[in-house]
Amino acid sequence: MVSTTEPQVHLWTRDEYYRLADLNFFQGRRVELIEGQVIDMAAMKSPHAIAIDLIDAALKSVFREGYYIRQQKPFVISDLSEPEPDIAVVPGSIRDYADAHPAEAVLIVEVADTSLRYDRKVKGSLYAKAGIAEYWILNLNNRQLEVYLDPEVGDAAESGFSYSIKQEYSSAQVVSSVAGMEVAIAVADLLP
Repeated sequence: MVSTTEPQVHLWTRDEYYRLADLNFFQGRRVELIEGQVIDMAAMKSPHAIAIDLIDAALKSVFREGYYIRQQKPFVISDLSEPEPDIAVVPGSIRDYADAHPAEAVLIVEVADTSLRYDRKVKGSLYAKAGIAEYWILNLNNRQLEVYLDPEVGDAAESGFSYSIKQEYSSAQVVSSVAGMEVAIAVADLLP
C-alpha cells in the first residue's frame, strides 16, 4: 500500500526561530515570527519612525509608575508567534523582562502606512488571540487613530479572533480609553 502524505508547511517555533537568529540567518533583515512563519517586514520610512517616537513620548507622559513602554521589541503571543509591535505598554519595569519577553500588555500600537491591511487583519487577530484588551493602529495614510477593543473569538473560517469594537479618532480628537492612562492624548500629537 502506497502512502499519500501531502507536503506540509514547517511551522517554526520560537526556539527554532532563535536558533536561526543565533546563526545569523536573519542578519540585516527585519523579521517577525507570526503563527510559525518568519515574516519579512517592509523597510521603515521616516514618517513611520517619527510616529513611533511621538507615540512613545506621548505614552510616557500619560503612563506613570507600574508600566514600561517598549519600542519594537519581541512580545510573546505563543510558541509560534513573537511579533515586535511598534509600541507595547506592559506592566512592570524594564528589569522585570531581563529573563523573558513580556506576554501581556495593556496596550499595543502599530504604525501603519504600507502595512495597514496586514496590521488590521493579521496583527489584529494575533493581538485579539493574546487577549490584548486594547490595540491601536496609527493610520498614517488617513491621519487617524484606529482603536480596537474587546477581543473575542470569531468565525473559525475567518481569522478566528477579532475585536468587537472599532473606534476611529481624527487628528482633531483626543483618546483616553486605556486603563492606566492618567490623561487624554491628542491624536495630532501622535502624527508626524
